[in-house]
Amino acid sequence: MPAGAEIGVFGGSGFYSFLDDVREVTLDTPYGAPSGPVHVGDIEGRSVAFIPRHGPEHQFPPHVVNFRANVWAMRAVGVRRLFGPCAAGSLRPEIAPGDFVVCDQLVDRTRGRPDTYYDGPQVHHISLADPYCPELRTALASSSAAEGLTVHERGTVVVVAGPRFSTRAESQFHRAAGWDVVNMTQYPEATLARELGICYATVAVVTDYDSGLQGVAGIAPVTMEQIFRVFEASLERLRAVLFRAVAAVPAVPACECHTGLDEPRLSRG
Repeated sequence: MPAGAEIGVFGGSGFYSFLDDVREVTLDTPYGAPSGPVHVGDIEGRSVAFIPRHGPEHQFPPHVVNFRANVWAMRAVGVRRLFGPCAAGSLRPEIAPGDFVVCDQLVDRTRGRPDTYYDGPQVHHISLADPYCPELRTALASSSAAEGLTVHERGTVVVVAGPRFSTRAESQFHRAAGWDVVNMTQYPEATLARELGICYATVAVVTDYDSGLQGVAGIAPVTMEQIFRVFEASLERLRAVLFRAVAAVPAVPACECHTGLDEPRLSRG
């Protein structure tokens, strides 16, 4: 298998250019092709791999992203620490568009997504009590603060199937449950990383208020145009945060994310 990267980054919506001086690695996986070639380059002396989660042309909507292939490809090139930044809608008036949220919990409300490498005959049950790596979360939170951004250092993301947005009733249910932001890609990305012994964390870029907040302080229903507009306006800030975070990742992990499996397997035998 090709090797050469220690840290990985998945691009979110519109985040297709992360590294300037890169080498391209094209590979297949036992689960099909990833969303695009793996691009590998250096940031502050750290070797970093990048895959645009939705494809270079945003051709893969969230419900058909090949998450298993994407995470597998990252590990195949050597990645053991993985950032999965994403766009998210706010379920709280105090979490405003343009804010960054370093999530510490997730809730899965997707359906039918292939979400494990253990379909049998080999069986394994991982712990996902804390789905996000504390070391990577610290790096993201401190980097966001250093860039002068409004950052929420904790938050629960509820992951919906998409590609549609939530109904007002669904959104109000999510808010009543105490969740903070809503997204379409964090699951199963986070759990697949844990199955392969990869540290994983996200920073959610809040692009809009979700529909359950309509009418609160003049909030209007979300549109795709609004999401892309706010996300594109945040790209340079996100890029700066990730560059800082990559440099801040400890060379030797002290977390327990990678101990979920005795020896994660890169074969299906």
